[in-house]
Amino acid sequence: MRRLIITTMATAVAVGVRPAFVGAQQAASSTPPTLAAPTPLKLPTMVERTLPNGLRLVIVEQHELPVVDAQLVIRTGSEADPAAKAGLATLTANMLDEGAGTRDALGLAEEIGFLAIRLSTFSGLENSSVALHSTRATLDSAMSLMADVVQRPTFPDKEFTRLKSERLTTLLQEQDRGPAMADRAFAALVFGEAHPYGRSTSGARESVEQIGLDDVKQFWRTYYRPNNATLVLVGDLTVREAESLAAAAFGGWERATVPPVTYTKAQPAGPTAIRIIDKPKAAQSSFRIGTIGVPRSTTDYYPLMVMNTALGGSFTSRLNNTLREVKGYTYGAGSGFSMRREAGPFTARAEVVSAKTDSALIEFMNELKGMQKPLPAEELAKVKRYLRLGYADGFESTSDIASQVANLVPTGLPLSTLGAFDTGIAKVTAADVQRVARRYLDPSKMQIIIAGDRASIEPALKATKIAPVDVRDMRGRPVIVP
Repeated sequence: MRRLIITTMATAVAVGVRPAFVGAQQAASSTPPTLAAPTPLKLPTMVERTLPNGLRLVIVEQHELPVVDAQLVIRTGSEADPAAKAGLATLTANMLDEGAGTRDALGLAEEIGFLAIRLSTFSGLENSSVALHSTRATLDSAMSLMADVVQRPTFPDKEFTRLKSERLTTLLQEQDRGPAMADRAFAALVFGEAHPYGRSTSGARESVEQIGLDDVKQFWRTYYRPNNATLVLVGDLTVREAESLAAAAFGGWERATVPPVTYTKAQPAGPTAIRIIDKPKAAQSSFRIGTIGVPRSTTDYYPLMVMNTALGGSFTSRLNNTLREVKGYTYGAGSGFSMRREAGPFTARAEVVSAKTDSALIEFMNELKGMQKPLPAEELAKVKRYLRLGYADGFESTSDIASQVANLVPTGLPLSTLGAFDTGIAKVTAADVQRVARRYLDPSKMQIIIAGDRASIEPALKATKIAPVDVRDMRGRPVIVP
């Protein structure tokens, strides 16, 4: 049928007969479509329950497909690592699915394949989690498997030895990767090595070497408790069914006192300084520019989202447009606020061709300074539309919805936060954007970390006179150079 239509159209044009829709088609191709006004996203109902052992449940019914996603979120991550054993939380999470209940690692893998489910474990700075994706038909068995991984891991010695060796190898490889070097040095210089945010969740060679299997077991016993957890269930099940499943799988999980995680508040590092992390003969320079930002609970959340999207939070942002499209220094540049329970970092970043390191730095600083001026009305409207129209992307699947809810757990924000986004963004004014830019993006108080070939980039960086230049190692520690 398609071939017939094409042939007919071609014949008509050849004999001088103009099909009625040809002109309309040409007009449409030359005129951009008019976008409709953003409409608020209608979120599904989220129901909260609590089991007798303290496990919090968040249940979301989604009956479009016969699938269910579950995320069990532990409200503790690598922030609880002893400084001398950094990397403990992530090793603990890695060990959970290396043997659980009556199954060894191979047995777990075989059952996961047999049930056709996905099961993963994770630990970050402020939370650890176990995530499950299952069909409705295999959900009972899948939840039972998930419960074993969370409550009854066997922590086999041979698997621990293997994972620890793999971790040490990865840490060794990072020493030859510019982006990893820059990331580590940036965190340490902005927050200090004594602060949990100043250390990598993977740890360092000397800290990982100090971790034993007993440390992993103790971390699990201490923090993997129902009264320190939230179970998110999203998909083709009712609230009553979800409660029943959760009670059957996790009702026998014993609660216990969970010690609070405390640490001293990080202090800003001081005036702007340029820190070179030497990577001899590197073809590119890894930029990390920033400072201490804000916690997720900040009342400036929505103005900051708009401001950062204009600066570096989208493909058409100022940073990416200047450094990639106009100057051609990089494949991509961007920025963002890592908003955590406490104030995380603001970071602007790019991987820049080495010969343009000094030029790229000048452009970075120009764009930071440019944000101090009022945002033009057209740019403000474009950014707000981008954020409002794109928000729905985060709720397309059961997995997406579960992740959105799970992301609220470490910060303690209410579920109503998810539904407030559209209104919050819509209310942001140009004055709001300028106010937060001036408050949080002070170009005179930025740490500038550049991992690259010191021999070729240092003289040019000094010549910019943007800030004093010194040399650090990838832990942010001073390096004495000739």
